[in-house]
Amino acid sequence: MSELLLIRHGETEWSRDGRHTSWTDLPLTGRGEREAEALRPWLEGRDIAEVLVSPMARAARTAELAGLKGAATEPDLREWDYGGYEGVTTAEIQRERPGWFLFDDGTVPGPAGHPGESPEQVGARADRVLARIAPRLRDGAGGDVVLVAHAHFLRVLTARRLGLPPSAGALFRLDTGTVSRIGTEHGRPALLAWNGRVGAGGAPAGAG
Repeated sequence: MSELLLIRHGETEWSRDGRHTSWTDLPLTGRGEREAEALRPWLEGRDIAEVLVSPMARAARTAELAGLKGAATEPDLREWDYGGYEGVTTAEIQRERPGWFLFDDGTVPGPAGHPGESPEQVGARADRVLARIAPRLRDGAGGDVVLVAHAHFLRVLTARRLGLPPSAGALFRLDTGTVSRIGTEHGRPALLAWNGRVGAGGAPAGAG
């Protein structure tokens, strides 16, 4: 039975420090590279039919180190455009906007080409990705689909796959270098495992 496997890229300096990172294309840290490499043994045991990767280098490098072959770049997998909040932490934003929460309030305009996105706009991109892979997931016999991308975008995509509004992505914490699985139960999308980090045994802890 085909599953949808979601991989968040490995650690970068900004993800480590809690700074919102969308179009700023930072490399993986040494720890981030090790997180990506740790996924390889588990992924080698999967029947993978299709791999889609965000256009950002941190995602492409994660896919490479994880041993994923034949990855296609999917522009809609890019991270939430944070607009004027690029490089800024949540604590810093909340000093100016008490109570601000990304999944409810979205962003503010940033530099040219980066107007920021609302939860609904990110949800529309997630829906396009899901529509692209829907035939393979419906077939159910052709192997897994792997998406390598970013925390906030993958959280929104998960919400949409489960039939929830984009803002429900707030419910799904997602750490760097982790793998999550969405399958089905009785023909309906179901979360099988979430935010699993591969341990010494070669299987993601908490990811089945």
